[in-house]
Amino acid sequence: MIREIFHDPELAVAIAFVIAVALAARRVWAALAGMLDERSAKIKAELDEAQQLKDEAQRALGQFQRKQRDALQEAASIVAHAREEAARLAERAKRDLEAAIDRRQRLAAEKIALAEAKALAEVRNAAVDIAIDAAREVIAERLGDRQGAALVDQAIAELPQRLN
Repeated sequence: MIREIFHDPELAVAIAFVIAVALAARRVWAALAGMLDERSAKIKAELDEAQQLKDEAQRALGQFQRKQRDALQEAASIVAHAREEAARLAERAKRDLEAAIDRRQRLAAEKIALAEAKALAEVRNAAVDIAIDAAREVIAERLGDRQGAALVDQAIAELPQRLN
């Protein structure tokens, strides 16, 4: 029967073709499978790398979010501190202004009191000068030379006692 198969050239060519195709298909399949395995490994490596990059990006995002949260908290803290400082400075400025106003009022009151005392002293001095002039005129009119000299001598004698 094998001889009969090989006597028919078409059948022999067909069998040889099937065997050749089978051998070629095995090699092609092996090469194709190798290429597919290689491509699959390359895609898997790319997916792994992409996953690593994604994980890295997630970690970086988490760090940036923490940093942003920390920065916002720090900014809020700075703003709160600045508000407290501004309130403290405003209160201090208010106290300083009140103290300055009090000092100026005291100085003004002292100047007024000093001016009043000075004016009163001037009025008294003027009154004393007027009284002395009036007394001098009255004494000069009523006393004679002898009586005036006696009063001057008496005043000179009493002078050491009045100075002590």
